[in-house]
Amino acid sequence: MAGRIEDYALIGDMQTAALVCRDGTADWLCLPRFDSHAVFAGLLGTEEHGFWRIGPEHGSDTAPPRADRRTYRGDSLILESEWDSPHGTVRVTDFMPPRDGAPQLVRIVEGVSGRVPMRSTLRMRFSYGRIVPWVHKVDGRTVAVAGPDSVWLDTDAETYGEHLTTYSDFTVSPGDRVAFTISWEPSHKAPPPLHEPEAALEATEDFWRQWVEHCTYHGPYREAVVRSLITLKALTYAPTGGIVAAPTTSLPEDIGGSRNWDYRFTWLRDAAITLSSLLRTGYREEARAWREWLLRAVAGDPENLQIMYGIAGERELGESELDWLPGYEGSQPVRVGNGAAHQLQLDVYGEVTEALHLAHMTGLARNDYAQQLQLKLIRYLETHWDQPDEGIWEVRGPRRHFVHSKVMAWVAVDRTIKLIESGDVDGPLERWCELRDDIHRDVCEKGYDPERNTFTQSYGSRELDASLLLIPQMGFLPPDDKRVVGTIEAIQRELSTEDGFVLRYPTTGEDAGVDGLEGDEGAFLACSFWLADDLAMIGRVDEARELFEKLLSLRNDLGLLAEEWDPRLQRQVGNFPQAFSHVPLIDTALRLTASGAYGG
Repeated sequence: MAGRIEDYALIGDMQTAALVCRDGTADWLCLPRFDSHAVFAGLLGTEEHGFWRIGPEHGSDTAPPRADRRTYRGDSLILESEWDSPHGTVRVTDFMPPRDGAPQLVRIVEGVSGRVPMRSTLRMRFSYGRIVPWVHKVDGRTVAVAGPDSVWLDTDAETYGEHLTTYSDFTVSPGDRVAFTISWEPSHKAPPPLHEPEAALEATEDFWRQWVEHCTYHGPYREAVVRSLITLKALTYAPTGGIVAAPTTSLPEDIGGSRNWDYRFTWLRDAAITLSSLLRTGYREEARAWREWLLRAVAGDPENLQIMYGIAGERELGESELDWLPGYEGSQPVRVGNGAAHQLQLDVYGEVTEALHLAHMTGLARNDYAQQLQLKLIRYLETHWDQPDEGIWEVRGPRRHFVHSKVMAWVAVDRTIKLIESGDVDGPLERWCELRDDIHRDVCEKGYDPERNTFTQSYGSRELDASLLLIPQMGFLPPDDKRVVGTIEAIQRELSTEDGFVLRYPTTGEDAGVDGLEGDEGAFLACSFWLADDLAMIGRVDEARELFEKLLSLRNDLGLLAEEWDPRLQRQVGNFPQAFSHVPLIDTALRLTASGAYGG
């Protein structure tokens, strides 16, 4: 049975990632890319759907023992887990070396004290747990083959097969080190070369140490910021610069429900705000790579901007259901692909334009096509900004005139006007200044409820939406505007959980069907960080700090956050780890540090 979402650690090589549970089980791994079929899909099913466990030997009628301690080695993505067994203490080090050839997952078992009997249990199942591969030996190496895929196991330990599973039983004493490596290779090619696990470990540690040295943030929340930056780097697909929203699919927003989506793609919105955080913490190369990815992804058809693309810029992300998987804790269906890819979400134009504007303002090398793309996006918005859309939350109900979408259309026009005023490009300045004023007037007249002194989710609605918290952060209105303060207070009052976290929008009441889905969901962590930002902006800095530090306490023991927090179950829910949670964590830390709003 899979662990709680917060029980998992992330390891990865900037092309794919694995999730390793506290009991030493790798329950999720897609090879060779984030969006490839899973080799270990136990996270969304049972052990029959693939896993790899290494830990102290235990009886078949007892649950695997959980590690007594685990941590990342310094500022890296190298996981160290330790067990104190009746026989002694053992450490398992898990990592994926930054790729130079075949993708690898390396696990090194080290004796610390005593003599500890250990077991490796490897059950490979291809195509998300549906296919049992042919497992056999080739020149002393174990290989699993099915269709186009082959996965190779290399170890000096003795292995044997039983019940369609590969086992290894061994004992470690102090100083003993036993390494296991699995590598993926197309099945029609020669086997991947044998690698030296200890050298790979040293190189991986060097990579992360050198990468973290570029971080320019040295404030009081450095530990949380650096861990979030490492997580964002791990979610970057190195060959193209695309950034996945999360490395998982179908981890539920409502345990046992149907709000289960595939997040292994690049949302322009998520990636744009990620670029912003990277630029402000010193990571210009990642920002440049993302901008190049964006230009390739939208090349040739910027008027039909998609809200998301594949990690190499693919446009077709058709959604389907894997009916042989029971889902995480029975949460069905399990989905791959994402049918929201072709939705109209006007706010994306604003996020992309804001990211390009920030890149320009921070001195990222000029790219003439990027500036021309920005102009083309505004020409599209000029005739489409007043249409209803599906909005930031990708509702699967009827389109609406979402206030946040209109605000972000205003942002797109405003930032492009600033680009023209800088003299770097030519454009119809006077006409677009009028357009900016028209959008602003429209939002303030149709999206504001004067009786309650708050902006609303959509034109004609009385419901609230946490995306309204971005109004002052985007500069649409100043923080001290009474309408902004009223909106912040209304969201605190009507969308907050008992413990002070923020829901995206109501899922019960008058507009419960706005998203077209059944069931409930947890507090959306990004929205809670936005509230902390807003509170700091309106001078309530102590309250902002208190909320921020409460949010930090929701991270698991390794500093990772999923998409949401379930206040009833007191646990993380949604895909994990989630870029859209770690980016606002960084942003809020930067804002609070700049304002001096932190404890001693």
